[in-house]
Amino acid sequence: MYTSVYSTPTVTLVGGDEMPVVGFGTWDLSGQAVTDSVRTALQAGYEHIDTAEGYENETEVREAITDHDREDLFLTTKVLPKHLNYNAVIESCENSLNRLGTDYVDLYLVHWPNPAISIRETMDAMDTLHERGMIRNVGVCNFSSHQLRAAQHVSDVPVATNQVEFHPWLPQTDLRAYCDREDIALIAAAPLGRTRVLADDVIRDIADARARSPAQVVLRWELEKGAATIPKSSSSEHIGENVDLFGWELTDEEIARIDDIEHEERIYWMTDMSDDTYGIPE
Repeated sequence: MYTSVYSTPTVTLVGGDEMPVVGFGTWDLSGQAVTDSVRTALQAGYEHIDTAEGYENETEVREAITDHDREDLFLTTKVLPKHLNYNAVIESCENSLNRLGTDYVDLYLVHWPNPAISIRETMDAMDTLHERGMIRNVGVCNFSSHQLRAAQHVSDVPVATNQVEFHPWLPQTDLRAYCDREDIALIAAAPLGRTRVLADDVIRDIADARARSPAQVVLRWELEKGAATIPKSSSSEHIGENVDLFGWELTDEEIARIDDIEHEERIYWMTDMSDDTYGIPE
């Protein structure tokens, strides 16, 4: 167990470590924009940085975090679905650590499930990485409750988190209930629905009434639902707003209004198995 050093609120993962409930996402950021945005996020108070080998920006993240005490940061990265056999998981993690300039990551995630590779083989590799101290916690992304159950069944190390698309247009009610029962922390990916949710009339009405941004209303709702969240932005103003979620709460009535939004829409999904980065090789 590691003692929490974070100043922002945290959730206790199944292994005992503390994870800041708001992290800075880096999907679709590249080049100098990554370094500049992560530096801005750290200055704004973020202590949890989320990246992935598939984002191809781990080196730029390294440049941004190099002047910070490693123990004061919660660092997450992910292994691609095409790299989920035993040796490839080990190699991918080693490469990510080299690019990030660190001896370990706080959370290592399976980015997408790969039905062509045994989840037992993948989780065996995760257990090896955990035993070697290269990763402190194991998690997954985009897993259904059935896939989670399978991973839990064959894994010697607890599955700590499931990072999935979650926002008011995709409330993931059943999956959240499963994660709650199993002590798996749910992390909201695409927490603003790639900004599309911000145009929802209910969200905008509450934001106007509270003198808050629509993004703050959405992110605060996610925290109220017990999820962690990892908003991404390259705007200094938005980066600051997106972590200003504490010291105020939504009312029960406001939460109920958001819960009652009828529009349902999934913003992203992996459908192209031939994609060079996220696909599954033949």
